[in-house]
Amino acid sequence: MQAFLEEAKRSSRTIANLSTAVKNKVLNEMADALMNHCDFIISHNEKDMIDARVNNLSEALQDRLLLTGERVKEMSDAIRQIASQTEPVGRILDGWVTKDGLNIQKVSIPIGVIGIIYESRPNVTSDTAALCFKSGNVCVLKGGKEAEHSNKAIAVVLKEVLAKNKLPEQAISLLPDSSREGVAKLIKQNKYVDLIVPRGGEALIKYVSENSSVPVIKHDKGICHIYVDKDAAPAKIIDIAINAKCQRPSACNSMETLLIHEDIAPYILSGLEDAFAEQGTILKGCSETLKYIRVIPATLEDYDTEYLANILNIKLVKNVDEAIVHIQRHGSGHSEAILSENYSTVNKFLNEVDAACVYANASTRFTDGGAFGLGAEVGISTNKLHARGPMGISDLTTFKYKIYGSGQVR
Repeated sequence: MQAFLEEAKRSSRTIANLSTAVKNKVLNEMADALMNHCDFIISHNEKDMIDARVNNLSEALQDRLLLTGERVKEMSDAIRQIASQTEPVGRILDGWVTKDGLNIQKVSIPIGVIGIIYESRPNVTSDTAALCFKSGNVCVLKGGKEAEHSNKAIAVVLKEVLAKNKLPEQAISLLPDSSREGVAKLIKQNKYVDLIVPRGGEALIKYVSENSSVPVIKHDKGICHIYVDKDAAPAKIIDIAINAKCQRPSACNSMETLLIHEDIAPYILSGLEDAFAEQGTILKGCSETLKYIRVIPATLEDYDTEYLANILNIKLVKNVDEAIVHIQRHGSGHSEAILSENYSTVNKFLNEVDAACVYANASTRFTDGGAFGLGAEVGISTNKLHARGPMGISDLTTFKYKIYGSGQVR
């Protein structure tokens, strides 16, 4: 492990100083290579899918794991999009001259070696590798066991492009020891690793956060809510609610609980019940919801559950204040939304709800680097420092101060 990370650290100096032209050339070649080796990647993914079925992985996890020709093309397109982004390294973020005549510049630089621990989605391998490369960083990737064959195939393709361009292959590496013990060692290597980014289940995030001696940016669970206010536009409610829950239930930005103002519940619940029935959604609800529609009684534990499946909690609340209190108690700081035409209520919600992304009259499903116009992302950070929300290419840089003098002494 130490020898492997020493190599990664050495290669970080080379990658940090590559020109924009070289980085973009290599990234576009990586995008081509994914398409040229599409069948190779899918054949390895099929091994993972067979294992997933044997091991009875949930439908949500199998959906995240599956690679098709279209999904490989999306991976390739994502890398091209990353290549086309503005150079994140070497930007002058600020500058001034002091009273002593020192010219100070605050300049963006790569973070260094980034360890990324993730589960299920093989596309994370190519997305994060490309994001790290474009931002001048080395990445050490630890994917889930369920995607082992897929991740290895993708890494092989990307590393071949590095070798072809006479660049250190350690710039994109899978952790050689993918066991729990290997992860335990990785997160203690603060001499060689500059940042750990865990994405995945609650247990993984908790373990890494509590045991890492390397700084951590969490990409935690998404327990997302939509609050339907008494002043919501009726024509918007069903479409937004169905999209937020049903468009892709396995996504971390899908809605898990629908909060409804009690004054409008008698008028909208039956329509929502019918709409969700058409989608095959399993509905759970509070005792007040049971007065209007047939649902499974919701428990307190349900409100703290990230289903990642076509299951939805419904809870009636007295007002926006009660909705905010519920969200602060049960939300994960990911994405929260309000449906209302009342300007004051909307602003109260947007100002008081503490989450990475807060929406007015839109689906939570938009929390995504691509949808935000940021391009591919490492994930959705639920941290407050230093990145929050969709963690794009600029969030993979830090900064240093360059000070130009002309002989000054203090």
